[in-house]
Amino acid sequence: MSSSIPPTPLSEPLYQYALSVGLREPDIFRELRDETARLPEGGMQIAPEQGPLLALLIQLMSAKTCLEVGTFTGYSALWVASVLPADGTVLCCDVSEEYTSVARKYWAKAGLADRIDLRIAPALNTLDQLLAEGRAGSFDYAFIDADKVNYGVYYERCLQLLRPGGLVAVDNTLWDGRVIDPAATDPDTVAIRELNAKLHADERVSLSFLPFADGLTLARKR
Repeated sequence: MSSSIPPTPLSEPLYQYALSVGLREPDIFRELRDETARLPEGGMQIAPEQGPLLALLIQLMSAKTCLEVGTFTGYSALWVASVLPADGTVLCCDVSEEYTSVARKYWAKAGLADRIDLRIAPALNTLDQLLAEGRAGSFDYAFIDADKVNYGVYYERCLQLLRPGGLVAVDNTLWDGRVIDPAATDPDTVAIRELNAKLHADERVSLSFLPFADGLTLARKR
């Protein structure tokens, strides 16, 4: 591998500076993020800087039909829904009534609940149902941020559901650095390593790995 200039180290003050000049976060979005941070599993929420990026990608694609595998308290879905046209929809897959009740509250407060279709069921069941309904090739965008052991199957289902030119975004692909730790052999870490390697070799997509937040991989279906 060729040498390259390492990225600028992101100290906490520098990170806060980046947020101060790069994050245009509506008050309701911040309220949701703050409430989520107080939950026992609040760390599962995407980083705040990821929201505007996902929203910008949706706008650049003029996406209307979106899919989210793993919704938690709804922060990422809120960003996506906020830039969809009035007839756009983000279909969210999750299994938690508790956490998605927080999401529903803020979706309603933001006036965006009518653009979000929440399906409470194992995500694989929902994805297979969509395929059975003939929805293959009908989605513009998919975001995967759920149980890591199933990342590989989620990716394959999402790729089937995406149209050519559609985009799949996969979160946590750096996995807090454990992907390069040979001592980390737990199922979640192994699954992310395997998907990272698969994506690198997958000629069905154009690929970009963004080493920010906890790693975000973008794959555009060819």
